[in-house]
Amino acid sequence: MTGTAVAPVGPDHRAAFRAATFGDVLRSEWTKLRSVRSTFWALAVTVVLGIGLGAAISAATAHGYAKMSVSAKLSWDPTALSLDGMAIASLAIAVLGVLCVSSEYSSGMIRTSLIAVPKRGRVLAAKSLVFAGVTFVVGEATSFTAFFAGQALISGHAPHAALGDPGVARAVAGTGLLLTALAVLSVAAGTLLRHPAAAIAAMIAVLFVLPAIAQALPDSWRNPVNEFWPTQAGGDLASVHHSAHTLQPWTGFGVMCLFTAIVYAIAWTLLDRRDA
Repeated sequence: MTGTAVAPVGPDHRAAFRAATFGDVLRSEWTKLRSVRSTFWALAVTVVLGIGLGAAISAATAHGYAKMSVSAKLSWDPTALSLDGMAIASLAIAVLGVLCVSSEYSSGMIRTSLIAVPKRGRVLAAKSLVFAGVTFVVGEATSFTAFFAGQALISGHAPHAALGDPGVARAVAGTGLLLTALAVLSVAAGTLLRHPAAAIAAMIAVLFVLPAIAQALPDSWRNPVNEFWPTQAGGDLASVHHSAHTLQPWTGFGVMCLFTAIVYAIAWTLLDRRDA
């Protein structure tokens, strides 16, 4: 009688498992980000609005330059005109950053992610790093393209700017840095609030609603808000001209980064303590 050999089963023959490294988590988050349609559409909207809207504003305003008042010509800022579309495009980045996290809560996929990576902070750090990296590349490419397109349309109709002019290169590159900081803030907001609608509403309030409401306040309130509100202060980095009641460019960006770090720390702590 011929017996069939059976592989012994025991401790020495169990499959070897290893804990997920941070590199593994980064690769996982990169796969998640590039495999969903919302990533393509949000980044496409960022590029189209950033370049297209900036170009339209630049062309329309430059054609009316000859009829402007003397005071308007003195405050002429061609760099800001070409980058105007990036303010609206930033909303697409904020929404995508929120969805990177909150969509996993909605689908229940977050439980799988946290079981696979028990050190929850690694998941949040990987999500933030991957999305911030993608946003930085797209943001810088879009802002520089928007600048060159805008200046080409302005040239011949009104004074235009060059990268070598004082503050211009910093403003253009700073626009991409602002989008990157916003990307991290939106991921933190999605982690903190967990519900897509709530987190998106919060980001819209931070970016547009509350700064707009502040404009209706008395000067004694409005001026400090304009100076220290995180997104307003961060915007100083992307401005060539320094106006009243605004911080210096890098100081303002520091305020934005500090606010982002505080929200991020709260999100990290709650992710570690709350049930998925």
